[in-house]
Amino acid sequence: MRFEPAQDPAGNLGRVVRINSDGSIPADNPRGAAGAMGDMFSMGNRNALGAAFHPTTGQLWINEMGPAGGDEVNIVTAGANYGWPVVSNGDNYGGIQIPDHLTSARYVKPVASWTPVVSPSGMLFHSGRTFPRWRGNILMGGLSSKSIVRLSLDGDRVAAIETIAMGKRIRDVIEAADGHVLALVDGEKGELLRLSPRRGR
Repeated sequence: MRFEPAQDPAGNLGRVVRINSDGSIPADNPRGAAGAMGDMFSMGNRNALGAAFHPTTGQLWINEMGPAGGDEVNIVTAGANYGWPVVSNGDNYGGIQIPDHLTSARYVKPVASWTPVVSPSGMLFHSGRTFPRWRGNILMGGLSSKSIVRLSLDGDRVAAIETIAMGKRIRDVIEAADGHVLALVDGEKGELLRLSPRRGR
């Protein structure tokens, strides 16, 4: 694992980048420290595997795999620093401790985090066409947790978290054209699962 690049403004590791569709740099990208890459939008991110735009606000939400603990969900804002590897709600492999987010106001703390980890993967905002009570909720795959993780939101706050056991490593979740949730199983013999409401519910 490489640590320092996530806080080095002169590179692209450990950050969210933002470019136009033609590859040019948006004029309103944040201009941070001297020598910063022009495509940098945020920094201090660790191993983001899932991303989705909020259907109402247009904000970008991402999930990040933590080290030994400290998986995260973050709302990405221009010029924000999310702290990796200086702070984390997990510790390094091997037991070396990392200060958590509450120890420094300089870094943006996650809107949700997990220890033990769920190993988040692909994510989406559910339209609610198939599961009306899940309208506007985040659904994301869980690898080590062998689950789909559902986050109920209250504005920018995570109000509740449900871990739906699937018994299989879930690599990605998407919403099909008919509104059903499809889950991709991670493995040598991968599967595509289709979630449907129970009859009468």
